[in-house]
Amino acid sequence: MRWLLFEGFPGEESPTILGSGEQTASTSDPDKLHEECGVVAIHNHPDAARQAYLALYALQHRGQESAGIATADGTHLSNIKGMGLVSEIFTDEVIARLKGDMAIGHTRYSTTGDSALLNAQPIRVESTKGLIAIAHNGNLVNLGNLRVHLERQGAFFQTTSDSEIIVQLIAHSQATTLVDAIADSLRQVEGAFSIVMMTRDRIFAARDPHGFRPLSMGRIKNPDGPDTVVFASETCAFDLLRAKYERDVLPGELVMVTGDGVTSRQYAPPNQTSCIFEHVYFARPDSMIFGRWVQESREQMGRQLARESHVDADLVVPVPDSGVTAAIGYAAESEIPFRFGLIRNHYVGRTFIEPEQRVRDFGVKLKLNPVRNLLEGRRIILIDDSIIRGTTSRKIVRMVRQAGATEVHLRISCPPTISPCYYGVDTPRKSELIAANNTIEEIRQYIEADSLAYLSLDGLRNACDGGEGNKFCVACYTGDYPTQWVDVEDILPAVAAVV
Repeated sequence: MRWLLFEGFPGEESPTILGSGEQTASTSDPDKLHEECGVVAIHNHPDAARQAYLALYALQHRGQESAGIATADGTHLSNIKGMGLVSEIFTDEVIARLKGDMAIGHTRYSTTGDSALLNAQPIRVESTKGLIAIAHNGNLVNLGNLRVHLERQGAFFQTTSDSEIIVQLIAHSQATTLVDAIADSLRQVEGAFSIVMMTRDRIFAARDPHGFRPLSMGRIKNPDGPDTVVFASETCAFDLLRAKYERDVLPGELVMVTGDGVTSRQYAPPNQTSCIFEHVYFARPDSMIFGRWVQESREQMGRQLARESHVDADLVVPVPDSGVTAAIGYAAESEIPFRFGLIRNHYVGRTFIEPEQRVRDFGVKLKLNPVRNLLEGRRIILIDDSIIRGTTSRKIVRMVRQAGATEVHLRISCPPTISPCYYGVDTPRKSELIAANNTIEEIRQYIEADSLAYLSLDGLRNACDGGEGNKFCVACYTGDYPTQWVDVEDILPAVAAVV
């Protein structure tokens, strides 16, 4: 059953839940780090809901579990969210029900909280500071202590998502103005958050002091009045809206947009350690992240990888789609021909009938198919962005070898992933990370490649920096975390005990 949650329409006393269609299961690769979330905000546009829909469509790669859009018209604040893809939830009929010239939107892959409709965002909360809707990309690492503290103060939580913590902190703040209450709440939370918020008449956007997750601001010029101001997790969303990128929301910055324009305050001193994996895998190549084009970073990763780990071969073949750009750089630097020797099926859909378990490697074969006439009798360099558990890499190496390749050399455009992420990325436990528990040679033997090499950490930093002096979080490669983090799984039992 496809469920949609409708909140806050004029004349409705309580939310109405409607459902139709079939519930679907994700076919996402369990051997990849999964996207966190994508957020968007629109201020001063006559068709704000549709603009938010288009922006979320561009950000769909950041989360395919649920999506939602909230709109406001100065008086009412309405919210629609559902499980599934943006295009499945927001039909023309649904978008028509979202009135107003302001909107915020969210597409989700859960990192904390259950995979359920109640945790879909935006989250809409009525508080002593008024009606607030919030959409959050990231993960709070001190939510357990904060939740216990708030519940002792009488807070009632509608969800199990950490995003609601921020709204509850706003509601319980002693600050006299909403802006001060938001700033006060953001200073209390620790971890990763790029957020957009909306009241009946204002839009807010903010990033944590470390700037872990991206959030950019742009403008749509309006010759007949004030410009439309937009925020999005990635600049690729601006292209679809015909908005011009203006700047990033700074680490530790709170931006407010009203009918009078844009104002900003630095609620906390910046200490930038932005997530480098945004450049490695998460962001679209056509986005600018942390002041640098992702396409350029990934090409440089491939070039540096070729310099560090050259091997004689006949073809450079990317693992689609995440390895394509790095493979282009590797081929250019090594002067070995680039070919699409693996073809991805983009029309698998979100459900399929799986054959009996004895059909080996079916999941990978469903998504990828080797081009035998390119691979047969040739020495192949496979380029991928990462190895997490190693199971998918082994299946792909086997597939290429079964297609007739005489040698298969695997090259990875980032260092070995040895530690979990606590800042908004769905990462396996350390015990499940193959590089945390095995040497590179042991990994090579497991995946059955003729050789295996990773990009060095210095090589990755240089590829993503571009001379801009960017500071990155590389905790997944080093185990050195930039905050006083706690394992969310360790604190949830304590939270449950209080509840």
